Amino acid sequence: MAAGPMKMRALLGQGYTDIRVLMNHPMETGQRKDPDGKLVPMHFIQNLTVKVNGRTVVDAQISQAVSRNPVFSFRLKGGAKGDKIEVSWLDNQGESNSTEAAVA
Repeated sequence: MAAGPMKMRALLGQGYTDIRVLMNHPMETGQRKDPDGKLVPMHFIQNLTVKVNGRTVVDAQISQAVSRNPVFSFRLKGGAKGDKIEVSWLDNQGESNSTEAAVA
């Protein structure tokens, strides 16, 4: 199963910015078996990056212990309406995806 598009929302609060992103990804652990009884190979997001106006503010390493189609939330100090938020990931099979949104 290939990864699909991401959905993101970035909202300005009182002195902070809340970011919520839904990532479409199978997040296979390598422990599940297919209908033929063979192990499904590991396929998971391993690096996650959040940038605000081009500056990296979150750089995370993730493992296969995260559920399918994960939702991540971040609260960043500061921010302003119109700031450009970019979220991207890279998985253990070399696939990547990214999305951008402006702070509302």
